[in-house]
Formats: sequence, structure tokens, C-alpha cells
Amino acid sequence: MTEASAPQESHATLSDAGVDLAALGERFSAFASGLQRPLVFFDVEATGVDPANDRIVELSILRVGSEGVEPIRTWRVKPGIRIPVEATEIHGISNEDVDAAPTFEQIADEVLALIDDCDLGGFAIGRFDVRIVQSELVRAGRAFDVTTRRVLDAQVIYHRREPRNLAAALQFYRGKELEGAHGAAADTVASLEVFAGQLERYADLSLDVDALHELSASHNDAYCDQSRRFQWRDNEPVFNFGRLRGRSLRWVASDPTERRYLRVFLEGRFEDDAKAIVRDALQGRIRQRKRTDTPAKSASS
Repeated sequence: MTEASAPQESHATLSDAGVDLAALGERFSAFASGLQRPLVFFDVEATGVDPANDRIVELSILRVGSEGVEPIRTWRVKPGIRIPVEATEIHGISNEDVDAAPTFEQIADEVLALIDDCDLGGFAIGRFDVRIVQSELVRAGRAFDVTTRRVLDAQVIYHRREPRNLAAALQFYRGKELEGAHGAAADTVASLEVFAGQLERYADLSLDVDALHELSASHNDAYCDQSRRFQWRDNEPVFNFGRLRGRSLRWVASDPTERRYLRVFLEGRFEDDAKAIVRDALQGRIRQRKRTDTPAKSASS
């Protein structure tokens, strides 16, 4: 780890990040000047996607007030639990990278001082980022009431103003209006036209069905089965529901008491692909995730 990537708190201006404040526009300036209390934009990198049980490994906070935008503040955080390889493949932060970093409890007062009595903003923060920050603060013994804060989610605004449905896709890729929407025939033809338009627009989009399948399924890569009963952690299945959520299937299958639950699982109304994973585990075969290459880290990592 280089000195530049040391895990202590860092401060950076928007100019350092390549953002021209003037380029944010007059309406943003008018918005900011009218704020009655600060608005904090933030983003989290974590050990996983469960806000109750996973931990933060990196946190960036950008505070906007009526007097302007403060410098960005970023912390690398030692999570206290292992960072699974699947998480490292997404954000590029390994266990070694945070070995000398402070724990969240050690930075909790600084974080709370920045976000206390502030509204919250970001992109796709509602379902995860807000909740994991709240969980971390509670674990650190700090009170943080989300219900008293307004949340501005740029992703929600984006999807409301730029719909991501079949009609919008047909207009974007083919310049056509979808007539007879939600009728099976019209939707089927529109789907074909959208796909043809994608092939035409993106010259680098593969013409190979296997490659297109992998691309289409990539949003599900964190999970072992279509119904998301199990997710990958360190390349093996862990439970993603119920009282065993977060427990390794290998451990459950090796425990005499819990093995009875797995047999009940096989008799229940669960999906076939999930049952196949459990059946293999009971027979001593633990599914292994097909490894993908870990992305190269940024220069600051």
C-alpha cells in the first residue's frame, strides 16, 4: 500500500475530483442558496449488500450548504469482518487495504458531526446506503434518526424522468411509439425491435448468444439461484433469507441439527434451483462460484 492510499481520512475539493462548481449551473446554485439546513451527498462501499449485517469499508461525504460546497471527506474503514472476494471484485478494496484503517466506531463522531441535522442525498441510496450508515452508527452507540431527515435520491428522479420501460426503450433505440402496450403481441415485437436497435447502436456488443446471456445475467452474479435464496460469499453459498441469513451453507450442512432443516427445505415449496444447491450440500458437494477476474484498482487504491 502506498502512502497515497493510506486508509486514514482524506480531504479533497471538487476541483480535485475534476468537478467545476460553475458548471453545476445556476439552478443548482439557486437550490443550494435556498437550503435551510445542509444536504449531505454520500456513498458507501461495503462487505456486502445486507445493511443490517454487512459493514462499511469506505465512506465518502460531500456536504452542501447555503454558503457553498465543502471539501469531500473520505475514510477507509476496517470492517471487523472479512471482505468477501465478491465484494472486492466490485469495489477493489481488499482486506489488506483496510488492515491499518480505523474502525467505524473510531470515526463515528466525525461522521455524525458532518451529517447531524442534515438531509441526505446520493444515487440509489434509499435501500442500502442510508440503512447501513444508520446500522453502523447504532452499533457505535450513536443515535441517528433517519425519519427526521429528507432523502434526495438522484436515481429515483432519473428513473421517474427517464423511464426505463419497454416503451421508452423502443423510442430510444428505434424512434417509435409503442402502440398496444401490455398486449403480448405488441410487447413481443417491441422487444425484438429494441434488441435489434441495441445491436445497431453498440458496435462492440457481441453477436454471440453465450456472451449476451452472460451480460444479461450479470446483475444476478451475486446470487447462486434465480430466486436469490442463496448468495455467494467467498465463492460459496450462504443463506440469504430467514433465521440462517448470512450463514454458510457448508456450515449448515455439517451441523447435525441444521441438516434436519435442509431436509425440510427439500420438502418445502422452494424453487428447484435452490433445492438443487441444498441437495448437493447434503451429499457433500458445495457449489463453487465461477471466479471472475478482480478489476484493476484505481491509482488511489
